[in-house]
Amino acid sequence: MRAQGKRRLRGSNTKAPSSAHSTTAANLIPPSPTLAALQMGARNCKACDLFRNATQTVFGEGPAPARVMFVGEQPGDSEDKTGHPFVGPAGKLLDQALVEVGIDRSDVFVTNVVKHFKWVAAQRGKRRIHKKPRQSEIEACRPWLDAELQVVRPEVLVCLGASAAQALLGKDFRVTRERGVLMKSHLAPYVLATTHPASILRAPDIRAREQQRREFVRDLGKVADLINARRGSAA
Repeated sequence: MRAQGKRRLRGSNTKAPSSAHSTTAANLIPPSPTLAALQMGARNCKACDLFRNATQTVFGEGPAPARVMFVGEQPGDSEDKTGHPFVGPAGKLLDQALVEVGIDRSDVFVTNVVKHFKWVAAQRGKRRIHKKPRQSEIEACRPWLDAELQVVRPEVLVCLGASAAQALLGKDFRVTRERGVLMKSHLAPYVLATTHPASILRAPDIRAREQQRREFVRDLGKVADLINARRGSAA
């Protein structure tokens, strides 16, 4: 296992933003949540206005408990249409990286900070272009993510991209500065932040895309090493 690079979150990064607010989904969370109950309850969530232009809620999927939980920013166009997280191009890149580092997809739970697709229409054609959610929209949806963490209880929590990392680890967190570092946290035994696979797909050329993909796989390799070591010590 790669022991280096682990640290404990400190300062503002150790506390998650509060979700106890009248304009959040807090009152929709059951007292003793199960994954099925959360998925059902989230279908009709109207805690923010994003539901108005979205096709449907896209809730997290995977085992509970899970060895690894990946959290992205929001569902994309493909996810909005199918109702399943990480099924579009970014999800396929994630799946390929998991195979490459030897993480079993059945051990993984995938979700997003925001459960509805926020988009604007392209100037030409019928494409729907991703638009970054506002802080108020992230906070409105935060109770769902907190409940997922409570039910999934991941060994390793992986934040994909700046929006997820800052929502969970604090506004001062910078993926560019601290990516690939395994950190201890109250959120999970270990937390790691890395780039979102969608950002890799937006690289300006093939060479840059491949470089970013290698760095992404390197970060996930640290997660694989860790969970394999924990599995071995528990045997």
